[in-house]
Amino acid sequence: MIVFIGLGNPGNEYADTKHNVGFWVVDELARRWKIGYKPGKGQYLYSEKLQEDVLLVKTTTGMNVSGIAVKDIIKHWNVSLENLYIIVDDVDLPLGKLRIRPKGGDGCHRGMESVIYHLGSTRFPRLRYGIATEDKLRPAEKYVLKSFRKKDQVLADEMVVRTADAVESILHIGISETMNKYNS
Repeated sequence: MIVFIGLGNPGNEYADTKHNVGFWVVDELARRWKIGYKPGKGQYLYSEKLQEDVLLVKTTTGMNVSGIAVKDIIKHWNVSLENLYIIVDDVDLPLGKLRIRPKGGDGCHRGMESVIYHLGSTRFPRLRYGIATEDKLRPAEKYVLKSFRKKDQVLADEMVVRTADAVESILHIGISETMNKYNS
């Protein structure tokens, strides 16, 4: 099984914030694949694409403790770390950039920090969606909890589609070739 987990914050007050781009991407994939979410046995919602043995997940723990839900998912579905893909926002990448890596650190991202802590490993793939614009980026804690400005929302929406395309590419041609195609 291959699992794509979008990190974000649950609740309507966070739905349109930059910190929820992970949710936006898995929602785009669920829409494309015409599959709905169900409550998980832990703090997450999931959607299955059975014919390809793929799981889409949205954590409901809140961003900064996402690792709790990710660990539950790993245990419940017996997922190996190389088949666990985390989709997350990155304030250090400009809007319009996507960075795919097979492993790495937390990049000063509290959600990734929690995942790494709870898994006890950095050896899992991640898709980092750039959210930096011309706005004031610091403090990052405030920047990520705001919506994109109208002029940036068009590119943000295009990047949701592009990131979902990258996920489908991973499924069809693997992470190495997808990195060559999407990392710029």
